[in-house]
Amino acid sequence: MARRNPRSPGPAAPSGGPAIVLVDPQLGENIGMVARAMLNCGLGDLRLVRPRDGWPSEPALAASAGADAVLEAARLFDTTAEAVAELDLVYAATVRERDMIKPTLTPNRAAVEMRRHSAKGGFPGFLFGPEAVGLANDDLALADAIVTAPLNPEFDSLNLAQAVMLVSYEWFQAGDAMPETQMATAATRLATKGELLGLFEHLERELDESGFLHVKEKRPIMVRNLRNLLQRAGLTEQEVRTLRGVIASLTKRRQGGKGQKS
Repeated sequence: MARRNPRSPGPAAPSGGPAIVLVDPQLGENIGMVARAMLNCGLGDLRLVRPRDGWPSEPALAASAGADAVLEAARLFDTTAEAVAELDLVYAATVRERDMIKPTLTPNRAAVEMRRHSAKGGFPGFLFGPEAVGLANDDLALADAIVTAPLNPEFDSLNLAQAVMLVSYEWFQAGDAMPETQMATAATRLATKGELLGLFEHLERELDESGFLHVKEKRPIMVRNLRNLLQRAGLTEQEVRTLRGVIASLTKRRQGGKGQKS
């Protein structure tokens, strides 16, 4: 999407590997340095959610040091949900403590697990928040686990490009340690984030209708708790369809009962 750097053609963007999703990135220079870190480690799938200074970005091109192809292949999204919709495993990078129950992994452990997941035909990604404040809770709720680097507890601050380089390097290194794995064959697969969001919205819509989420002040927390609970289950596509069928069946019974009383 960005214009090609006229100085040199540069290497092509690699295919494969986890997506790198930047939510509300603030400076073009930071995006460019992220692209450089990605290409260093053989990653090419960059997804941008509402970049503050617009896109394409000349500062991003200048800071990428020749990683133009990664920037040209970058995709823009209006929401985090859209950016991760086709992914089926998402790890969120954050150092802030949150009131959510999610597994916490080191970058090394996250990379090894993503390698195994990809070897089975999965589509993973890393999620990063804006430089100043990090990920919002609603975005974090889309993730399966949190990635936190064990750094100096008295100074563990990383800039955006450093954080991306850390997980990208661990991914690159983990490739040497992973044995060749045949793609798993099964009647189903892990649900994508888009399919899970469809389930969440279906359930929340019916809970609104039934009055379960009637307390306005508590609704956001209750919704996040439900989403986190279902995320931890590691649902397959078939299980998501089954749960949506269960919700639809219960809804029909409730509506049918109302009809009989009226």
